Amino acid sequence: MTTYARPVERLISELSKLPSIGPRSAQRIAFHIVREREEEALALAGAIREVKERIKPCRRCFNLTDEEECEICRDPRRDASVICVVEDPYDIGPIERTGEYRGLYHVLGGALSPLDGVEPEDLRIAELVERVRREGTKELILATNPNTTGEATALYIAQEVEGLPVRVTALASGLPVGGDLEYADEVTLGRAFAGRREI
Repeated sequence: MTTYARPVERLISELSKLPSIGPRSAQRIAFHIVREREEEALALAGAIREVKERIKPCRRCFNLTDEEECEICRDPRRDASVICVVEDPYDIGPIERTGEYRGLYHVLGGALSPLDGVEPEDLRIAELVERVRREGTKELILATNPNTTGEATALYIAQEVEGLPVRVTALASGLPVGGDLEYADEVTLGRAFAGRREI
């Protein structure tokens, strides 16, 4: 027996499929949408429809775009000799916000995880290697997530480009600014020591 009208139940069910949205959050969002003015709810529906109809992967780097190439790939001010490799399109935003990086990107579409059935051919690794060859890339920055799957992916990519004339680097990892040593785990602290620099 359903608790709510069928359309509300369906909305709750669909919302609960979103990442980080549990049944209670889905219910709250659904009731917020029901209470909203019709124009606002339809604007949300229209935005979802537009994203699904217009957004596609950039043909060069696989970032999300509504054109053939994304804004970053089209920007002539970017350093085309450097490619930063990320797992997903949403990883680009935090890097861009630093204002420190002016090269291009390559989105893999995930990380290697044999236990979850994600093998090299499921990611855009072959496209990356081909791109490095074709574009004469000088540096490849591996910015995969600092976890087991991210590190395995970075190592695999480094092996795949080993014979090519490209410098392979990885993002430094260690202590966060404003953090206390007593709360740092051994791996983070170990990396902070390994990546130490002169002052």
